[in-house]
Amino acid sequence: MKKIGVVLLSMGGPDSLEAIEPFLRNLFSDPDIIRMPRLLQKPLAFLIAKIRAKKTRHYYELMGGKSPHREQTEEQARALQKSLGDRYKVVVAMRYWHPFTEEALRELFQEEIEKIILLPMYPQYSRTTTGSSFKEFFRIYNKSDYPKVPVVKVESYYDHPLYIKALVERIRETLEKPEEYFFLFSAHSLPMYVVNEGDPYPKQVEETVRRIMEHFPNVNWTLGYQSKVGPIRWLEPSTDQLIKDLARKGVKKLCVIPISFLCEHSETLYEIDHQYRNLALSEGIVTFTRVPTLRDHPAFIEALKDIVLKAGA
Repeated sequence: MKKIGVVLLSMGGPDSLEAIEPFLRNLFSDPDIIRMPRLLQKPLAFLIAKIRAKKTRHYYELMGGKSPHREQTEEQARALQKSLGDRYKVVVAMRYWHPFTEEALRELFQEEIEKIILLPMYPQYSRTTTGSSFKEFFRIYNKSDYPKVPVVKVESYYDHPLYIKALVERIRETLEKPEEYFFLFSAHSLPMYVVNEGDPYPKQVEETVRRIMEHFPNVNWTLGYQSKVGPIRWLEPSTDQLIKDLARKGVKKLCVIPISFLCEHSETLYEIDHQYRNLALSEGIVTFTRVPTLRDHPAFIEALKDIVLKAGA
């Protein structure tokens, strides 16, 4: 029986302390992430990766020596596979570390495939994430010897009702009395030159947040951006500055909701749970709570199933 292939596209993360530098090298070599003169991209990527690997090593030491991103994405793949059934074959393709696109295609074409659905693990579209993963997939697939079948791209699902439902349920699972907290949504930032070129990511993040807050009409909230790299201007306001501002305004119970992350990695486990928590407590915030990422939340897996079924029809 021919099957429909589903490729979960994600960023990936280092699976050991030794993998930190090559992971960062791959990341900074991507012109969709960091734009540099073409001839300088590779040498500068090597240099930046070497410097940042030393700086970030302790992040991963605190996280147990690696990122859990691969395992958690594979958990999502298994849950989606179970939900879809034998008519589909679900695999994972990471952009910057194993399993790479080559490995995903090798696994996928162990079956007889009639169509491929590219499903990004980025609900909000950006050319730096979803766009880059699409490019990498077609670069590898088009030059391969695998049978050429129709490929369907899922661009985004930032407003999918089941995705919103999953986020709302995750918040309610975390907070017994949500109305007692100030909600601080934190999304991964983007360089402003990307935004100024028309990238839809900020508007889609804002719409996701707006739809969530329809379910919490009595809660005050704001949206910030985290994980800036380098000296150029990035999307603002920054999450850390908002924490300081909220503390000065008298907020005592703060709930941080990572809005553009579907699995745990350094941005949530170190940046939010360690850096931002310590900052908040030092600024006078008494209760700091962080909502876990969706991972394989049942409503989220149902959202992915619905997206796949519609894309495969």
